[in-house]
Amino acid sequence: MTKPADSSTRRRTGNMPAEVTSFVGRQREIADVKRWLSQRPLVTLTGVGGVGKTRVALRAARELRRSFTDGVWLVQLAGLHDRGLVAHTVAATLKAYDNTGREVSAVLADYLRDRRLLLVLDSCEHLVDACARLVEAVLAAAPGLRVLVTSRQPLRTPGEHVLPIPPLTTPNPERPLRPDQDNRYPAMTLFAARAAAAAPDFELTSANWAQVALLCHRLDGIPLAIELAAVRVRVLGLRQILDRMQDRYQLLITRRWGGSSGRHRALLATVEWSYDLCTRQERLLWARASVFAGSFDLRAAQMICSGDGIFPDEVSDAAAGLVEKSVLTCQRGPDGRRYRMLETLRQFGADRLAADEERLTLRRRHRDWFLQVARSCERDWFGQDQERTFRRTHEEKDNLRAALEFCLTARGQSQIGLGLAGTLYFYWVGCGFLAEGRRWLDRALALDTSPSQARAKALWVNAYLCILQGDFAAAMPMLRECLAMSEVLRSDLPAAYAVHRFGCVALLTGNHVRAQALFEDAIRRYAALGELNSNVIMAWIELAMVSAFRGDLDGAVELCLRTQRVCLAHGERWAYSYALYVLAFAACTRGDLSEAIRDARECVRINHIFRDLVGIVLPIELLALLEALTGAADRAAVLQGSARTIWSSVGLALFGSNYFNASHDTCQELARNALGDTGYEAGFRQGTELTLDEAVAYALGDTTQSIEDDAEQPVAPPATPLTKREFQVARLIADGLSNKDIAGRLFIAVRTAEGHVAHILTKLGFTSRAQVAAWVNECRPAH
Repeated sequence: MTKPADSSTRRRTGNMPAEVTSFVGRQREIADVKRWLSQRPLVTLTGVGGVGKTRVALRAARELRRSFTDGVWLVQLAGLHDRGLVAHTVAATLKAYDNTGREVSAVLADYLRDRRLLLVLDSCEHLVDACARLVEAVLAAAPGLRVLVTSRQPLRTPGEHVLPIPPLTTPNPERPLRPDQDNRYPAMTLFAARAAAAAPDFELTSANWAQVALLCHRLDGIPLAIELAAVRVRVLGLRQILDRMQDRYQLLITRRWGGSSGRHRALLATVEWSYDLCTRQERLLWARASVFAGSFDLRAAQMICSGDGIFPDEVSDAAAGLVEKSVLTCQRGPDGRRYRMLETLRQFGADRLAADEERLTLRRRHRDWFLQVARSCERDWFGQDQERTFRRTHEEKDNLRAALEFCLTARGQSQIGLGLAGTLYFYWVGCGFLAEGRRWLDRALALDTSPSQARAKALWVNAYLCILQGDFAAAMPMLRECLAMSEVLRSDLPAAYAVHRFGCVALLTGNHVRAQALFEDAIRRYAALGELNSNVIMAWIELAMVSAFRGDLDGAVELCLRTQRVCLAHGERWAYSYALYVLAFAACTRGDLSEAIRDARECVRINHIFRDLVGIVLPIELLALLEALTGAADRAAVLQGSARTIWSSVGLALFGSNYFNASHDTCQELARNALGDTGYEAGFRQGTELTLDEAVAYALGDTTQSIEDDAEQPVAPPATPLTKREFQVARLIADGLSNKDIAGRLFIAVRTAEGHVAHILTKLGFTSRAQVAAWVNECRPAH
């Protein structure tokens, strides 16, 4: 039976985005980043806004991918403004799913403990304290971790090396060179490349070389300023650009910005000049689009940014103009175009808003629009576009978080915050964000305790999250309050949901008689109210589970088939997958193992789309038993190990339920009997090392793993004496490290480490590592 690739050879590449524009210069800075990351656990790239910190970090990270077997992962923090969500954002990027309610920094520390991984935290300046605390916690736990940060200021944590990123080199305009020598100056190369992209007939010649050199010099070599100026060659001559830039720079010196550094003034002058050259509609959109967190689509921009000077149908042209001027970037996704603004330009736009009242109005519009988005997605969740709804909600998560934060911090908005947090139940529950959902709901419920429909919904939603985490003690008081509030509000709907969730607690605690009565009561209440959605479907499925656990397999199957017909009629897939789980359980109990495997695998596959951890791990547990029953004890052990890891990210394993644990215990007994204790433990341990995606692939029968070729060419032997890197390797040899350990310490491939060792032996004329160790010990004082 094929087994998953061993964790020591499996390679994960991470999530680095492709470069969309050409990369210019920075060889020295990139080399410095790579060198310092081999020596320090944390390297922070600092510099003024627009200097290119992110581009340097991304290029260096791409070149280091082969050195990190667990991948290079980019976490973009510019759109995040809630310090409390930094760890959540990192965990989501790494797919370190955990919904237990544990401190997320502790979850990340556990996840990273044995991994060899590079984490790139981009744009941390507005979240320095939170980033510093998280980085310090994970680095203390994970010796194989390296962290690369971009920020306008250092994190100031132990082990940090601060690497300032300077502007691009510019020529002295008073000492002109030939145009063929412009490659000595990356600023000139960048300007020429971006100008040619904007105006294909542009060419750097001897006639315009001095003007371009002067412009790059005045812009202090800041890449963002150069790019903003270069795109203007489409409509302006170089002399016009120079004159207007000089006028703007002199104006800044006489204003309050005169105390800023020269480089900051150069950037600000370029940004202000670019802003002034925009049309009135473009300026309005630039300023108002600063309200968005992360990316946004055109429809959102039309609804939030139009009015008072810009009509909705003018927003599209204004956005296109800002893209042409490099103020906005535009990317085409599966659901259409999305726009994004660099943080430096976003902050400039925010400063252009007329007054606090205008900012507040925009925040309210932003809140209202994304409340509407959430409500629309809640409706669409029970329908044909469930996958698209998941994608849309996930794309808008930064804006939804910003809307929630506004509701929970602005005066008089807490009721709306309760409503928004409750409306997103489908995302918290169905898409694997139990812990984050509970965090928002806890905050919202604590802020506003007055009886309302919004509070009643928030109570049962939060109780549902607690139940899925196995935290019944926290769930019960909320359900009791929800039931009591139903009477106060004279509304039967909250009572139906509360009774339903009381039934879930009874099911998971093994009180099946009570669970059946509660589910039947909830279903009657839903029917009387005409309520039909994924929650109602789940009540039917949970009733089927009770029937199956009580031995009524025919009744359970009949309920599931009825559920399937309704789901297929409405296009519902998430709740449908849980019906498949019950059908698989029933088929397994009856001995129809092939049918059980088919249904359980389909359940895994559907829930993997939505990242529903509970919906993934339950059928994996059942598949483990099915593998054991069909003679594949080795696969059963691996699947049980992978399930253990997933449960640790959900909450109480198998909800602490004797009935859910029964199949697990049977599987373990069968697998141990077939493999022996040693064989079972080895397979189980192998399963615990699988990522979520790998565990799903294994459960579905796809045992192939993507492994990149680790081969790197050994470095050529330099002239004696040893280079700094070779002496570093020699010291590690003297410390008793193997070639593999040396590779791990320096973040190089094992074959590269072997090459270094071989060259060292040859150059020093030694035949053993012991001789190298003795030589190093003699040399240590000199070095």
